[in-house]
Amino acid sequence: MVDAADIHGLDLLTVLRLLAEEAPLESYEELLLRAGQECSADERLRLEQAVRLAYVIHAAQDRRRQREDGLAELIDTARDMTRPHDLGELLYIITRRVKRIVNADLAWIGLCEDDGSLSLHAPEGATTAVVPGMRLDGGPGHQAIDMGAPLWTADYLRDTSLVHFPHTDAFIRAEGIKSLLAVPLINGDSVLGALFCAARSVRRLSPDEIGLVSSLAAFGAVAIERAERLQDARSEVSELELDGFRARTTLARMEQLGDAQSRMMSLLLSGADLDTVAQAAADALDSTVQLRDRAGRVMTATADLPDLDDSAVAATSLDAHAQRASVVHSEGTWVTPVLAGAENLGFVVLRPTTALVGEDQQMLRLVTQTFALQLLLRRGTAVSQAPVHDALFNALLALPSRNSQQARHLEQRLGDIGLDLTEPHVLLAVRPEGGGHGRAIVWAASYADAHAGLKTVQDDYIMLLLPGTEASAIARSVGGELTAMLGRPVTVGAAGPGRHPGDVGRLHAEAVRCLEALTTLDAAGSTASLGDLGFMGLLLSEAHDVSGFIDTAIGPVLDYDRKNATDLTETLEAYFATGASPSKAAETLHVHPNTVSRRLERITALLGPEWQQPGRVLDVQLALRTHRMRAVLRLGSPDVARS
Repeated sequence: MVDAADIHGLDLLTVLRLLAEEAPLESYEELLLRAGQECSADERLRLEQAVRLAYVIHAAQDRRRQREDGLAELIDTARDMTRPHDLGELLYIITRRVKRIVNADLAWIGLCEDDGSLSLHAPEGATTAVVPGMRLDGGPGHQAIDMGAPLWTADYLRDTSLVHFPHTDAFIRAEGIKSLLAVPLINGDSVLGALFCAARSVRRLSPDEIGLVSSLAAFGAVAIERAERLQDARSEVSELELDGFRARTTLARMEQLGDAQSRMMSLLLSGADLDTVAQAAADALDSTVQLRDRAGRVMTATADLPDLDDSAVAATSLDAHAQRASVVHSEGTWVTPVLAGAENLGFVVLRPTTALVGEDQQMLRLVTQTFALQLLLRRGTAVSQAPVHDALFNALLALPSRNSQQARHLEQRLGDIGLDLTEPHVLLAVRPEGGGHGRAIVWAASYADAHAGLKTVQDDYIMLLLPGTEASAIARSVGGELTAMLGRPVTVGAAGPGRHPGDVGRLHAEAVRCLEALTTLDAAGSTASLGDLGFMGLLLSEAHDVSGFIDTAIGPVLDYDRKNATDLTETLEAYFATGASPSKAAETLHVHPNTVSRRLERITALLGPEWQQPGRVLDVQLALRTHRMRAVLRLGSPDVARS
């Protein structure tokens, strides 16, 4: 059995062991609780004294570790500040480190301004009132600078030993600051400002913590002054380099513009096209150049400008034409009118990579004059060549057959003027509504020339033969441009594409039929091809492309059934046969109504949400009936066709 002395000795050794193991404070409390149950009062008293001493040693160890950690952080900070940083980045490094060293809620730096105030920078921590650049006229920062020593208070607003300033107190109160430390940033005779760290609770900083912040402030002052000097030196060097660059650039620019002016005149005399002149202007002005017509549509461009608001650019062009001078549309973008006397031919949109100087603006005026001359020359050329092109077009319309000698002769003549009708082409029948026929003919001649096509006039129609595959899209484009130019509606019927000179007669007949159908349908002023007219287009077409009509109307549904072995086509037929009733269609098909609903959703996904609209649903039903009839004729029995 162990006596009391042994027990006492064992407990003291336990205290020493806990100290050696750097055990947490809870371990000592557990030891005292066990001793209260196993030891006498005297022994417990001695043990409590030993534990109190252990607490003192433990606290000293914590302070030593904290000091060591702070010194290590200070060394890391000093090492970090020796690296090259710009001033703003350096200030954030300092506030971030000081906040971590003393475990503060927030930190910031106040730099001295010429008027004696401190401007706040690099706030670190969750702040609400510290706004970078705000000024403080008086307060703890100024007092610390005046003393040349740290100023610390555990509860700033209640500390009567300090001189208070209303503006500073309002800032401290808005941020909820209690404890505050301000350390001056001084390097030799230079006073740079003050370093602040604060907490939102009443807190007493230890001398070690204040010393660490003071050391960091001393390092920071040296680094800040060096960063400011480097920044000033860089600015001076950059300014000198910029002055030299400007002088060299001005001389080189004057030489370039002289060469560019000569080249522009040569291009004009050699009859270069708009694209070539625009690229030459872009190279000369180191810019993106767009030539737009009076309606704001792009005629030629060296690059897209997707950020431009077309309506805003059009409004700026009105100002430019009113002033007869270049106008700044937005930062870095110019709008310049293209004028021929009093006539408005359009405008140029210019976005230079560098600011335009006086010589550049003179070059811009020359560019617009060149564009104006080219547009006038192109208009005159198109009109003068119109009779020749009209004769070729009329000859194409009168071709007796695709393989005739006359067809081969026309192919050769078309090749002489750069036209190849073995490539896809479309034909448009255009009719202005309510007048303006003469202006429309002049415009059509210019348009055909610009798009490598042909123009002729028959009765009240203007016929355009243009390269392309999408008849509907080309018809909409022509109708839109001509409507904008005339200021009145234009009806356009389209046909195509064709791939042989002998196709022109057929395309002409279909385009005229399409235009007359639009008139009959009370749709004058609109544009369409036979494909846009659905089943009516099939009837009007000479080719009677039944397969094309079926593919256009229900082709995606037929393809889906073939690939997935589904019954969407049968569901469509049952749906229409029962008066568009999903429930009755389900009874006919012997399936659940939900199955029909899901199939109809799939059909909508394939044909688009408009397939049940009146104009589309008729085509869909006719296509279904035609498809079924073709299957019956091929297989010989409705039942066989349906299986």
